[in-house]
Amino acid sequence: MKKIDKPWGYELLFAITKNYAGKILFIRQGEELSLQYHEIKEESIYVARGVVEVTLEGKRSVMKGGEALHIAPNTKHRIKALEDAELFEVSTPELQDVVRLQDRYGRV
Repeated sequence: MKKIDKPWGYELLFAITKNYAGKILFIRQGEELSLQYHEIKEESIYVARGVVEVTLEGKRSVMKGGEALHIAPNTKHRIKALEDAELFEVSTPELQDVVRLQDRYGRV
């Protein structure tokens, strides 16, 4: 298991194989991930606890513990924590496939 500190919280990478990757994302209240998309990577997100605002292709929705979503390649998306949140992410293994469009932490 590998912990990766992020400006919005941290990731725990608990699985990486040639076929899939698994992460736990902890996002502090009020923080958000980049507005981004992936050219190849496909992911599914499960909200384990907390409440998040998800933006998919410009449309916003609120998700809470127990809800899940699928993000296909080339889908512009962003997740913001409305309260401390823990998410499980399962994806294809292309972890470096991130195209940042906006980022409050200067990582574009």
